[in-house]
Amino acid sequence: MTTPRDLLFVAMDMESSPTRERGEVSLALAGAELIDLLEARAISLDGDRIVPGYRPAVADRLMDEAASSLTQQPPYESVDDWLWRRGRGLATAYLTALEAEGQLTQPRRRWLRVRTGRLTLADSPARRAAANRLASEEPVLAALAAALGIRGGRTEDPPEVTDDAVATVLAAVNDAVRELEFERQRRAIDEEAFSNIWRAPGDG
Repeated sequence: MTTPRDLLFVAMDMESSPTRERGEVSLALAGAELIDLLEARAISLDGDRIVPGYRPAVADRLMDEAASSLTQQPPYESVDDWLWRRGRGLATAYLTALEAEGQLTQPRRRWLRVRTGRLTLADSPARRAAANRLASEEPVLAALAAALGIRGGRTEDPPEVTDDAVATVLAAVNDAVRELEFERQRRAIDEEAFSNIWRAPGDG
């Protein structure tokens, strides 16, 4: 399985995790794709710029789509720009893929606010493998999960990532998730303030 799929499995599977908005999950999934592409040597980083390498054979359709969407000519795309571009609607795309593969069933509980029909994970080897990867505190998955508020390992803080390029991607994911959360909170405050302005005396 790929890191994005493992991340989606653990995000859906952790009872104690907060409900996540699809935007934050999509950003983290885009970061997970970059990390897998780094490990496959399909890309490298020049500072924060994504430099494409050789094109590997990728069995996973969404990972192949990610590799094919890389900017091929300089100036190359920054990690931050990739997260926002590639991440648009990515959680829904992965959910659709899992559903088509029979990895999702009708749920007994709610998790992500992604679609009106609610789905939950079927019991599968892939699901168990993702849970074991998180429980073992594998650094990459642990760090991505932590960015989404998931605490599935034995320690509060995820293990340190020693690869500089991977650490750059993880830092960008954290920044993007926080930026989106801040923007959502700001809009909620603005909407509440606007509502209060137009509320007539005695309406509250």
